[in-house]
Amino acid sequence: MKKSLVDILACPIDKSFPLELYECDSEGQTVAEGVLYCTKCTRFFVITDGIPIMMPDDLRDKKQEMVFLHANSQTLPDKITKESKPWHI
Repeated sequence: MKKSLVDILACPIDKSFPLELYECDSEGQTVAEGVLYCTKCTRFFVITDGIPIMMPDDLRDKKQEMVFLHANSQTLPDKITKESKPWHI
């Protein structure tokens, strides 16, 4: 995902803008892996293989996202790994 995409992306749930970008793996102006975070609803959206996965709660792969968070827990801030409410269940 190009970093400049953050300038136009909004949360698909509450339409909040802008989203915060946290990079786990990036090169230059491209993010291969990371997280987009909505400060309003505290949801996070995983970026894998350069693609932001921004789906409604009921269509998200919770197991895959938890594996991603565990693998990147040293890179991501606590507000994502410990305090966020990713699916609001």
